[in-house]
Amino acid sequence: MLELAGIIILGILAQWVAWKLKIPAILPLILIGLLVGPVASQYLSEDGSKWIEPIWNGEKGLFPGDGLYYFVSLAISIILFEGGLTLKRSEIRNVGPVITKLITLGSAITFFGSGALAYFIFGLGWELSLLFSGLIIVTGPTVITPILRNIPLKKDISTVLKWEGILIDPIGALVAVLVFEFISVEGDSGFTKTALIEFGKIILFGTTFGFTFAHALAFAVNKKFIPHYLLNVVSLSTVLLVFVESEIFAHESGLLAVVVMGMVLGNGKLENLKELLYFKESLSVLLISILFILLAANIDYEDLKLLYTWKTALLFALVVFVIRPLAVFSSTIGSKLRLNEKLFISWVGPRGIVAAGIASLFGSKLIKQGVEGAEYITPLVFMIVLGTVLLNATTARMFAKIVGVFLKRSEGILIVGASHFSRLIGEYLENNGRHVVLIDSNQSNIQLAQEQGLDAINADIYSEELNNNIELSDVGFLMALTGSRQINAYAIDRFRGQFGESGYYRLITTDEMEDNQQNPDEGLFSQTDDFNTLTEVARKYPKIHEVKIKSREHFEELIDLTNKDEDTVPLLIKDKKGIMEIISSHNKTIEKIEEGYKLVYMGKPLSVPEATPTSQ
Repeated sequence: MLELAGIIILGILAQWVAWKLKIPAILPLILIGLLVGPVASQYLSEDGSKWIEPIWNGEKGLFPGDGLYYFVSLAISIILFEGGLTLKRSEIRNVGPVITKLITLGSAITFFGSGALAYFIFGLGWELSLLFSGLIIVTGPTVITPILRNIPLKKDISTVLKWEGILIDPIGALVAVLVFEFISVEGDSGFTKTALIEFGKIILFGTTFGFTFAHALAFAVNKKFIPHYLLNVVSLSTVLLVFVESEIFAHESGLLAVVVMGMVLGNGKLENLKELLYFKESLSVLLISILFILLAANIDYEDLKLLYTWKTALLFALVVFVIRPLAVFSSTIGSKLRLNEKLFISWVGPRGIVAAGIASLFGSKLIKQGVEGAEYITPLVFMIVLGTVLLNATTARMFAKIVGVFLKRSEGILIVGASHFSRLIGEYLENNGRHVVLIDSNQSNIQLAQEQGLDAINADIYSEELNNNIELSDVGFLMALTGSRQINAYAIDRFRGQFGESGYYRLITTDEMEDNQQNPDEGLFSQTDDFNTLTEVARKYPKIHEVKIKSREHFEELIDLTNKDEDTVPLLIKDKKGIMEIISSHNKTIEKIEEGYKLVYMGKPLSVPEATPTSQ
């Protein structure tokens, strides 16, 4: 009992330390696991025993027999399902081909390249070398997210790394399973018909079970067959059912099944998806905390001594600084990614929970079977996991600045509130080259925004969800456009430091509009337009127009016209290069206005004889 409680307490403590230091939680978790496991047995325990003994192939420990194997497998299935829920098709419009190549061509280069290195450097057999390389194909989403969370990057870079991390996990697991089947089924005979059949069954049953159960769960939820208070536990039990059933039909197909299930649900029309994500995220944090401590503690001190050689450093350096860049650059040929963006993606490739979990499982099984050299598998994979996490956690931000992908000025725009006029403004900004994200607690507004092709998140600004979203890493402007004075004020107060470093604005209130003396510094658009005015203008004239400016005097005349006309609202100033500036309620105070600039406004076309407005 003491050991179980200790694992949970230490795991949550490590998560808190990681949050405080802004590092991936895997780093303190593995270090704690090594401390209470192999280090304690060698230096801290009088009888040479570990403080936490998670043996799964012996007669003692927290998980005797195959107990730990089953626990690890089920926990990983839940973690990967939660990752699949966060994958949205709309995110990959610009980088879909890059992601596809990374998880296919890039995986192949990593697989064969790393396998050759393990074979020639450590002298392992080809089967074990390829098992090692299959395990380190994966780049874990649980470690990439905290690394990228505090680095302002273009959305495309964050999207590539996020999707690669989640999609490549089951691919790496499948490759490792295939190699494991080669070793286990036919020994040294290598490529076998039986292994190929097993691989085909994994693909078939994994995708079939994941797709089918996803639609079944969505149907049950949307038809209210499941009471609200049982929604989370029913979805959890369904994930476990899918994993177990898929495993029964095809061993090791469960990981693919749960990822497919998560992706289908995340991209479908599932009610209560946000609530489901919150529950799964909390559960994933707890499981990751427990898993990493258990897996690290399960390593023996004698296994760690195997790594105390120059060969380990050489293998790590070649995998990280040669194989990873080769895979990335080969996969991004012909893409729109620039050289510095490719360099950064090459640098960030931390391995995570799937690599560590399956390595522990397969390593132990092969040692039990008496396969020569199998004792190297688990420590070598843990070396790659710990080394890449430590390297990326400590240098990713600095490297982003060195190669020039660190955004000095974040140009993305976060719009709080996804009402009709917010969607019109967001669509215009997106069509003019700005990354726009709308957030709203109203699911129907979010769905309408997504149908327009906009990035939209169903979120509550009072939750912690936005703080952890790497898709918002390039956001520097904040616009609070809800009908609630309190929500707008709270959004400005809470998020202006994180998302409003380049500018933060809110709609003025009805009181401020009626009292000319009240014109807040963060007021938006004009002193004569509040939420109700904008809503009515968008209802009557759902168009955004541009009109050319001839001089500052002309600009001020146009502003006067919009202020007098209840059916027009000034929004933006666009310069000759297309760069836009948000207009505040102090709308005549914009410093630089030149001939050729354009006033962007919403509503009824202005009757301006000097220029002809153009609709957008």
